[in-house]
Amino acid sequence: MNTSSPARRLRVVSLLAVGGLALTACSAGSLGSSDDDSGDGITLSLLIDNSEQSMVPMQGVIDAFTEEHPDITVEMETRPQGSEGDNVLKTRLATGDMTDLFQYNSGSLLQALDPAGNLVPLTDEPWMDAVDDSFLQAVQSGDDYYGAPQGQASAGGILYNKDVYADLGLEVPLTWDEFMANNETIKAAGIAPVVQTFQDTWTSQILLLADFHNVLAENPDWAEQYTANEAKYVDEPALAGFQHMEDVASAGYLNSDFASIKNEAGLDQVATGAGAHYPMLTFSIGPMVAANPEAAESVGFFALPGTDAEKNGLTVWPTGGIYIPKSTEGEKLDAAKQFLEFLVSPEGCDAQTAAMPPSGPYQIEGCTVPDDLPAAVDDMTAYFTAGNTSPALEFLSPVKGPALEQIMVEVGSGIRSAADGAALYDEDVKKQAQQLGLEGW
Repeated sequence: MNTSSPARRLRVVSLLAVGGLALTACSAGSLGSSDDDSGDGITLSLLIDNSEQSMVPMQGVIDAFTEEHPDITVEMETRPQGSEGDNVLKTRLATGDMTDLFQYNSGSLLQALDPAGNLVPLTDEPWMDAVDDSFLQAVQSGDDYYGAPQGQASAGGILYNKDVYADLGLEVPLTWDEFMANNETIKAAGIAPVVQTFQDTWTSQILLLADFHNVLAENPDWAEQYTANEAKYVDEPALAGFQHMEDVASAGYLNSDFASIKNEAGLDQVATGAGAHYPMLTFSIGPMVAANPEAAESVGFFALPGTDAEKNGLTVWPTGGIYIPKSTEGEKLDAAKQFLEFLVSPEGCDAQTAAMPPSGPYQIEGCTVPDDLPAAVDDMTAYFTAGNTSPALEFLSPVKGPALEQIMVEVGSGIRSAADGAALYDEDVKKQAQQLGLEGW
């Protein structure tokens, strides 16, 4: 396997990364290997989050795998998204009650699972050679790699209704001041300028997390300083992410039902023009278009604006992964690896594409995507083509606290100021940094 230098890893993320994570729990048909007796009669369990963008493509993989491997059954279980689902997963790992395979984040959140202690390394599997270096870095602990990519990488920014922009004569903003000016015009037209969906608390984080390209534009060393406890969110330039939430909330730019709706409703609002902007990750483009086909043309995407138009660019995330816990052994371990081998093959990618339109290219060699992607994906891809991208903080630093989504909800709801929220989050991350044994904490 290739291990790349930090500079190369950043370059790969910048050039190649582009989106990957509701249904009830369901079971697939038989899956297995027709040329390997080790999988005969085996049932594998797979834990996955209960989002449509996770479950639908995975069901496509399972269905396609069934045709080639009729002797292994894969039963899909679901967990909630956000912190609740995190707690479920960590509890099951700690108690030895984990499924045979499970889906989880890559990057810093994965490191909190202690991959070397809890997961099966996949470093020496020949099929891992097809996986892109940018994803491998996101699932690396020590000298080993622990996950296989599901879906595509994603970017964080603003989904916007292009018809609203055209009707009001607006242009895509390159600075935060321009964005706020657009919001004022939109509000005057009787349209919700900024959609928020606090019933899915994880969605509250995007205004802050997607601002990280702007943080790096101001201070390229910020991630290293943050990891060493030499930079804080309570100070600029990182404070801006919290301030953005306070700005749009205090100006009355949020949708009236921001506290009571979920992600799917938010996507519907921006797709139909009931809302003009929705801060979101691009992996949501697929389900948005599936529910509102007109959104393929009517919804665009732009990076979260910062202070300098010349430094405008995009924050990106490698996709999440599928992992094997150490509690999976023997024939089940062999069967689980067969399933991951299929997942990272062109056939596995095609199965995901057939189930749900992709939000960008896959991070797997030999995988292709259709030419007729939605307009928002084309907008996103332009940032990669121009080289105006930066990896999200969680791929440069292992420090991330669990309470960010709740803190951002409080800031957006007017319960807490941006400065207070940033100070509370600085305390929240301290606990995790100390648990990781990082120097300086």
